[in-house]
Amino acid sequence: MSRIGKRPIAIPDGVTVNLDGQQVAAKGPKGELSIVLVKEVMAEMGDDGITIVAKDDSKRARSMWGLSRSLVSNVITGVADGFTKTLEINGVGYRAQVQGKDLKLTLGLSHDVAYPIPDGIKIECTKPTEIVVSGIESQRVGQVAAEIRRYRPPEPYKGKGIRYAGEYVFRKEGKKK
Repeated sequence: MSRIGKRPIAIPDGVTVNLDGQQVAAKGPKGELSIVLVKEVMAEMGDDGITIVAKDDSKRARSMWGLSRSLVSNVITGVADGFTKTLEINGVGYRAQVQGKDLKLTLGLSHDVAYPIPDGIKIECTKPTEIVVSGIESQRVGQVAAEIRRYRPPEPYKGKGIRYAGEYVFRKEGKKK
């Protein structure tokens, strides 16, 4: 039994969900998203929300049950509230700023890095050392944050680089004489 899969998905106010066979479409204040479920599971509308049900007891159906429930939940959360990831920049002279449709990163390299902001993603720099990535698709928000972090991941000796907010970087001791 999937512990995640058997929980119903509550539908918040202002969100309409449309079930059409294997396709689940949601429309809310932030936008519209849809997902096509695999053939081993199906979605049912109930009094307490949407329930994902495995069609049989095969290993693949049980594997897809919890995954499908999480994906549908992310679609509904995305159109209702959206997703955000916050990145922090540590290092002397390291900073970020949004210029038009690009994110300009100064990271101690021989050149400034210009990261083009993808469609459907909003990037804000509230401080020169803080980047807020937001959007309605959880996977795309996480992917964009990971791509930005990849330019200068945090290093273990001084802790310089780009890290997620709240991320712990294991610090190492330097050389001893």
